[in-house]
Amino acid sequence: MNSRWIDIKAHDGGSFKGYLSLPHHTDKGVKGPGIVLIQEIFGVNAHIQGVADQYASDGYTVLAPDLFWRMQPMVDLGYGPDDMQKGMGYMQKMDFAAGVKDLAATVAALRGLPECSGKVASVGYCMGGMLSYLCAANAGVDAAVCYYAGGIHTKLEEAGKIKCPLLFHFAGNDSHIPESAVAAVKKTFAGREGVRIDVYPGANHGFNCWDRAAYNQQSAALAHGRSLSFLATTIS
Repeated sequence: MNSRWIDIKAHDGGSFKGYLSLPHHTDKGVKGPGIVLIQEIFGVNAHIQGVADQYASDGYTVLAPDLFWRMQPMVDLGYGPDDMQKGMGYMQKMDFAAGVKDLAATVAALRGLPECSGKVASVGYCMGGMLSYLCAANAGVDAAVCYYAGGIHTKLEEAGKIKCPLLFHFAGNDSHIPESAVAAVKKTFAGREGVRIDVYPGANHGFNCWDRAAYNQQSAALAHGRSLSFLATTIS
């Protein structure tokens, strides 16, 4: 893949890194719609870079920002118990308001790249799914995809700000997100045009990550296909 790390200017000074993955043939002037890819608690690790490359192979210009940079730049964790504990610690200490502003800066940086054709969506997983939802409300994206996003039911007051299309993917057997939380999201967005909520029966939290025991190939493939269809009709 044609990928590299770039610097992104923060809204309040300083800069942070983002993993940029480009579609094929950008050297020949090919451009792609933009995706801001939002990490889980494990940082912009090998899996998130792999997902960025996956979307780049689908023709998107993808930028995955390092959102823990204010605490520890370039966090790169695995999925064992110790790394899980470290990742949870970073999330608990994270300033989410600053994180959303960093994401808005990432959206602006992506739109400014010559390889980006204009429109930008956010796609996020777990913590990143919540942040993708907040991007829809506050960061000026043209569409948002949220995978098993915990905590959205505590931020439903943001729903009124959202004018762009939204796609939610929830696991049907999620030990981190209760059914009542999914029901609250469904109730809030009931009848809203451009909002789709899919639940994957039997799938566990983290079902899209091929490096985790929770990986569910069928659910991951189905969700990815739905995400591509959604993005093709909203930002392409």
